[in-house]
Amino acid sequence: MILVGLQLTAFLFTNILVLYAQTLEMLSDVMVSVFLLLSFYWSRKPADEFHMFGHGRAQNVAAMISATILIFFISLEAFRETIPKLFQTSEPSGFQNANFALIIIIVGMFVIAIPSIDIWRTKTKGASSKAQMVALLKDEVSYVAALVAIVFVAQGYYMADTIASLFVAFIIALGGIYLLKDNVHYLVGRAPSQQFFEKVESTAKSVRGVLGVHDLKAEYVGPNIIQASLHIEVGKETSIVEADRIAHEVEERVGQEVNCQYCVIHVDPTSNQDRKRG
Repeated sequence: MILVGLQLTAFLFTNILVLYAQTLEMLSDVMVSVFLLLSFYWSRKPADEFHMFGHGRAQNVAAMISATILIFFISLEAFRETIPKLFQTSEPSGFQNANFALIIIIVGMFVIAIPSIDIWRTKTKGASSKAQMVALLKDEVSYVAALVAIVFVAQGYYMADTIASLFVAFIIALGGIYLLKDNVHYLVGRAPSQQFFEKVESTAKSVRGVLGVHDLKAEYVGPNIIQASLHIEVGKETSIVEADRIAHEVEERVGQEVNCQYCVIHVDPTSNQDRKRG
């Protein structure tokens, strides 16, 4: 919010349009951060009768809301302000205090670099952290564009201001589209990678008494939280007590080996004839 205020003030003093675009860009980050921060705490709520797999998808919902704001509000405002400047026939005027604008941009670049480095060092995972990292990286790119534009404006190349502002507007829109695309799959039940399924199957088959695995299904129900179900085949002569022990061991091993938090095991009988045909 301090950067929003500084950049807006710099725009009013310098009349350099890219500073206004940067203000909108930073305002979008503030809104994204607020939504993702709230969703982070919401997603940590335990499971209840209405959300039996917890509230992990709250982070994806927040990212979707953030994407909508970025695309349909912030970026449109940036385009609305910038595009008419492309068709101005008169030479733009009123640019001043370019050095002040440069100082504000450099300060912004430094501030944004701090959380970017922190997320990269801690290797934090989850939709919230991923969305935040995308936002921070696009900030740095837009700051570089603004920095170059201000240098050119100071030398009398005023069209650079309009081009850079348009570029920042595109950056805002692309950030929103990325968040939209990345999170919609999780909300409709995105499946883990093929390696996950292969690992689950091999882990289940490693348990003594498991003769086969089929109908394995899984989906993400939160950041790195997977719900899976699978059918294991045991000998037709296996007692209920032994089948129950096998199922519990499969559940325990799968949970440990592939980090599957919710694992449902179905036990099916098989026979020697079935195994020979298989």
